[in-house]
Amino acid sequence: MASALHMPSLHFEPRYYRPHGIGDWAGHVPFAYDLVTAVRPSVIVELGAHYGQSYFTFCQAVAEGNLPSRTFAVDTWRGDSHVGNYGEEVFREVSEHNRQHYACFSTLLRMSFDQALEQFQDASIDILHIDGLHTYDAVRHDFETWLPKVKPGGIVLMHDIAMRHQDFGVWRLWEELSERYEAFAFPHSCGLGILRVPGADAPPEGTLTDTLFHCGEYTEALRRLYLICGERLEYRDRVERQEAEKREL
Repeated sequence: MASALHMPSLHFEPRYYRPHGIGDWAGHVPFAYDLVTAVRPSVIVELGAHYGQSYFTFCQAVAEGNLPSRTFAVDTWRGDSHVGNYGEEVFREVSEHNRQHYACFSTLLRMSFDQALEQFQDASIDILHIDGLHTYDAVRHDFETWLPKVKPGGIVLMHDIAMRHQDFGVWRLWEELSERYEAFAFPHSCGLGILRVPGADAPPEGTLTDTLFHCGEYTEALRRLYLICGERLEYRDRVERQEAEKREL
């Protein structure tokens, strides 16, 4: 199946990589890179960027694919009840990386998700990534208020669908939504859900988005494929860190 898919992530080098950080998004980096390349979105919006692991993967795919995309990260960069509060150092790091590499197409919107709604027209977003406060009520509010902003046929990503501790409720919303929409889920790295908004023609046969929602017997093979791709990057990063420590000694 891998040979049938266009997988540029097999050859890319993550410019911004934070494995095992808060939220553990690094395991989905290869998929995110391939998704942006396949969809060729005009607009990508991320709700809840924090350090920017997922967001800067989207940006790198746009830059290296020479895609005509605009990307937006929405966050207060002050924290919440799940990640805790943090200081200005996080926003400074994210802002500086963005300025150095992606300023020509990437915009950081430092505000609440609700405040950012007026920045976008209805049916204007191709890929929406929801990764804010993870209570059921919060994530349901984010999904319902931002759904009109997504184009028919657009993609909605939801992280942490496998997390069931404390008051996390994304898993509960995901179970409800996956019965109403075309849906695919990766269980690794805290879980990533992918929904396709109805109202557009089916994606071309053989593309990544077609494979996600119509892969049938290959469902587990696709999950395993991207799990291994993520583990490959984590293993290489671990080896490089160990070698750096040896050189210091």
